[in-house]
Amino acid sequence: MGFDALQRMDVCLRPDPSRVLIRFFAPHSSDRIERVLARIMVLDEATIQKRLAFVMEYFEERHSNIRPILIRHYDKVASHMSTDLEPSEPRKLLLGAYFTSEFAMESAALFNPSIVPHPDQSGLQEGALRIVLSLRATGEGHISSVEFRCGVIDSDFNIHIEDPGDFVTEPEIIQNPTYDKKVFSLKLYELGYKNDTTRKILSGLSEAFSLEQLLSRIDEVLQASPYRSRSFGETLTAIRSLAEANYEVCFSTDQPLAERVIFPHMGQGRKSIEDARFVCFDHGEDGGSTYYATYTAYDGHTFLPQLLETKDFTHFRFITLNGEGVQNKGMALFPRQINGRYAMLSRQDNENIFIMFSDSIHFWHERQLVMKPSFPWEYVQLGNCGSPIEIDEGWLVLTHGVGAMRRYCIGAILLDRDDPTRVIGRLEEPLLEPNENEREGYVPNVVYTCGGLVHQDKLVVPYAMSDYATSIARVDLQQLVQALKSK
Repeated sequence: MGFDALQRMDVCLRPDPSRVLIRFFAPHSSDRIERVLARIMVLDEATIQKRLAFVMEYFEERHSNIRPILIRHYDKVASHMSTDLEPSEPRKLLLGAYFTSEFAMESAALFNPSIVPHPDQSGLQEGALRIVLSLRATGEGHISSVEFRCGVIDSDFNIHIEDPGDFVTEPEIIQNPTYDKKVFSLKLYELGYKNDTTRKILSGLSEAFSLEQLLSRIDEVLQASPYRSRSFGETLTAIRSLAEANYEVCFSTDQPLAERVIFPHMGQGRKSIEDARFVCFDHGEDGGSTYYATYTAYDGHTFLPQLLETKDFTHFRFITLNGEGVQNKGMALFPRQINGRYAMLSRQDNENIFIMFSDSIHFWHERQLVMKPSFPWEYVQLGNCGSPIEIDEGWLVLTHGVGAMRRYCIGAILLDRDDPTRVIGRLEEPLLEPNENEREGYVPNVVYTCGGLVHQDKLVVPYAMSDYATSIARVDLQQLVQALKSK
């Protein structure tokens, strides 16, 4: 079954447990950290050298630049040292190694892809397109991060995905981002923390404040509040968590894109970056373009819709989305403004597709119902499968529907170009549904994508197979449009 004009490509990206990231690791107890440090500090230098050589023999070739990372991890626990004497560099490296672990970020799954044109299109043959695939990688503890792959669609429409390489590296976190007090307070109020504690903390801050200033203000309020209620502590946790959800990271420009991974900033337990829907957003005349990705941050309890922003896939900003319309998962931004306003698809009720409009990309309040489940393969729920794609006939939107036995299929609709609240075309049957080779995996009977693109009159759809691995399909665009317009 499935759409006749769809062709599956000979591409399969499977999770590779050998691709490992080194992460800071420490017990939650300060006492335990101090005891580990003390045990290493009593060792003589000869033993330090011997144990360090053992670590390097087993791990140095698995990672690029492991030594500066171990030093950084030592620096994270140095305040727990019982002496202010500076350890030797070999001792620092060994101390750092005891507070480091490997994490196989794609050991469980590599799935839910989106695709955008690469910012560098130089050196290609006529008719070819360089692409960037974003992928959700899931490892131990169901922790999800964002990975990338580069590839080229050649003039004959063969798709070549580059080998990801041997190393994986996290970006450097820009430690002291700034915040807008008005935006920050509105988001706290939306989260249910419009109370005296919030007002007391924010009243001591300027209209633009840094993370360092916020943490200092929290300390001041703590010292002045000997009697603390449960809500007081919950509010402080929410303020810290919100601050840590808005930050910036930067990769080295000489690091291959496929070796860059955006791992969740753990902070107050932020656990996953889920289902990033990347889109190349056109700002209009002389405004250039920006890559945005709507995604869901998850801390094990709460889903927090966020926006990821980059110009070059080197420097990224993480921004919390705000407003009454920012609920649930699966936001998808249109690739340009419509009638002078930003537009975004959403699914606030877990069932239907909505559209939102806003004068600001960061605030979303209005919402309007676009489509309800109507066919058997979507009776349980509908949702978008990535940002709308502008074509001559309107806005092409990939959707997902959930039917009997929680079977996920990918469909398509066409929205009016000037008034995208109007559905002007809709497939009655799925565009893509799991076949016998795709139905087994981490979550059976699922095909899903976070966004496609159009190139040379073909719709390119990277898609996940049962939340485990990723493949790519292509669809003749004119045949798809004819099918949409006939319904």
